[in-house]
Amino acid sequence: MSAPLQGKVALVAGATRGAGRGIAVELGAAGATVYVTGRTTRARRSEYDRPETIEDTADLVTAAGGRGIAVPTDHLDRAQVRALVDRIADEQGRLDVLVNDIWGGEMLFEWDTPLWEHDLDNGLRLLRLAIETHAVTSHHALPLLLRNPGGLVVEVTDGTADYNAENYRVNFFYDLAKASVLRMAFALGHELGPRGATAVALTPGWLRSELMLDGFGVSEENWRDALERVPHFAISETPHYVGRAVAALAADADVARWNGRSLSSGGLAQEYGFTDLDGSRPDAWRYLVEVQDAGKPADVTGYR
Repeated sequence: MSAPLQGKVALVAGATRGAGRGIAVELGAAGATVYVTGRTTRARRSEYDRPETIEDTADLVTAAGGRGIAVPTDHLDRAQVRALVDRIADEQGRLDVLVNDIWGGEMLFEWDTPLWEHDLDNGLRLLRLAIETHAVTSHHALPLLLRNPGGLVVEVTDGTADYNAENYRVNFFYDLAKASVLRMAFALGHELGPRGATAVALTPGWLRSELMLDGFGVSEENWRDALERVPHFAISETPHYVGRAVAALAADADVARWNGRSLSSGGLAQEYGFTDLDGSRPDAWRYLVEVQDAGKPADVTGYR
């Protein structure tokens, strides 16, 4: 089997579940050594109180063909992040891919609630988790990534730059968080490009994460049962799809052509030819604009 990332080292910050887990596993499937971080371990859960753990993610990475290494890390704690990067430097001597997927905000935002009515502490906590964590992690990790040419930074967000520029996303705090991550990739592109590295922003489409599936009362095996209640969910994708997007970027010798850009899993599937687990290529953001937001009946024909 092909292992284009054999010998490469990745850090997926925020890999406990969802997109982060999918990205870590697919980097492992491509042969990479992947450090996976998060706050939920087999010994201690975060405030999410969810069953997924970073050890489980590391095991999945190894089972996929790579080497998964779980390191419990609170990315708001600068000392912990510094120790994480020092460990990677000591053990591997390099870092080729940094994925900033830290989020942690699902239980902190209120749908369609204006700023002045939203819980302020929760909103500010969301911004710290979604923005400050990325900045802290990049601050400590980028010197190691820049030791070798060709490094890649992936800032994971929700929505493309074009879509988010035209659409209000959930509420003030959520909108600001996702727009900020997009801008981080743009700014890092300017700082990393001349130094031989690449930064991009990447969004999955409608993600069938563990939380999303639980919210709809379905599993990955019977997810289509949710379409009776939410027909547009037909465009959804597994976390492996965005994972394959990251793996394709990391294996691309010409990845610098994307520097500073806003990318999507569906868009990159058309470029690199990978598919989701079911063999389809859902293009969620085009579908949202042309079908869902346009008020048309759910029909994924031509979109996956």
